[in-house]
Amino acid sequence: MPFCDPRFPQLLLRARDCPIAIYVAGSVEVLSDPQLSIVGSRNPSKGGEENAFAFAKHLARQGLTITSGLAVGIDTAAHRGALAGGGPTVAVLGTGIDVTYPPGNRELAEQIAKHGALISEFAPGTSARRENFPRRNRIIAALALGTLVVEAARQSGSLITARLAGEYGREVFAIPGSIHNPLARGCHQLIRQGAKLTETADDILTELDFAGHFAADSSRSAGHRTEPRPAPGMDKDHKILLDALGFDPTDLDTLIVRTGFKADAVSSMMLILELEGYVQAAPGGRYSRVARSP
Repeated sequence: MPFCDPRFPQLLLRARDCPIAIYVAGSVEVLSDPQLSIVGSRNPSKGGEENAFAFAKHLARQGLTITSGLAVGIDTAAHRGALAGGGPTVAVLGTGIDVTYPPGNRELAEQIAKHGALISEFAPGTSARRENFPRRNRIIAALALGTLVVEAARQSGSLITARLAGEYGREVFAIPGSIHNPLARGCHQLIRQGAKLTETADDILTELDFAGHFAADSSRSAGHRTEPRPAPGMDKDHKILLDALGFDPTDLDTLIVRTGFKADAVSSMMLILELEGYVQAAPGGRYSRVARSP
């Protein structure tokens, strides 16, 4: 699709180094939807992968298309999270549109083409080359209204995407981490340089001014957040876990006993419930429900 095609995504067209054409597999229309890029390490911590998945899932439910680069690690988790949230996702490739890299993501790439789009500026048949990936990063940054960096070392290619996003006038978000985690240092560097410190998905929705358009509570207004209410379509297991959690701080072991769920499932679901604003963390690794207005 050449840049003169009326379906060519306008945000990408405005980038000073816009490609003259892109190859697309999947939906061309989704490229013009409001997007958030999620990028990060190819070798993330387990917590980093869970964060990428949970943020992508929640933001996809709110109407954002999640864009990333199909790499292993954070990219893969973000794409999978978006699909789990029922939303489209866009993968920008550093290869030809007919070449899956890494090969292990072939099935994921097929799902993305069905529920979003695969795009590339490289001709079909182009293999994975080191120099192609920094070039594809500019497209990841240009397509989206903002870029979220989940985990990144100081020399990570994700920082290139974040820098380009800033140069294009897009918002840059970064999730902080432990000072002892080398994969948090790139995020901390971005925050020192002005990226938005991001703890919840709502931080992104508010900064991008999506609250009034995509949040479930239509009574939101600028500068004011109302308590989110459980969606009627909440996953059954999430509802069971929420019902098992009282307003007094409760630890995960107690929730495991009350629900009969496995520990890893409880941890994952609690992260999602916290991101969606249904629970809040308390000291000592405990959680409590968020009080809601009647």
